Amino acid sequence: MEKWNRYTAEFKTKVVLEVLREEQTVNVIAAKYEPSPVMISRWKSEFLERANTVFEEKTSEVDKVKKEYESKQEHLEKLVGQLTVEVDWLKKIWP
Repeated sequence: MEKWNRYTAEFKTKVVLEVLREEQTVNVIAAKYEPSPVMISRWKSEFLERANTVFEEKTSEVDKVKKEYESKQEHLEKLVGQLTVEVDWLKKIWP
């Protein structure tokens, strides 16, 4: 049984950029790096389809983590407040 190769995003990008330079044919590049020409063509078309998203404004990973942290902190502060009220109420009932 043949093992499937898993290629990193960096490797795929390197190969696709070499194809886009058009200094060599896809078949020559495929022989050089080992993936089939069909696979390289798929990588190229996927790369070109997603190329317009590179310059879109997106929230960075840091912003996402920061928002998640702030919402968790807000939830915990509400929980502390609620528990404080409950403890105070219990102290009044049971002196």
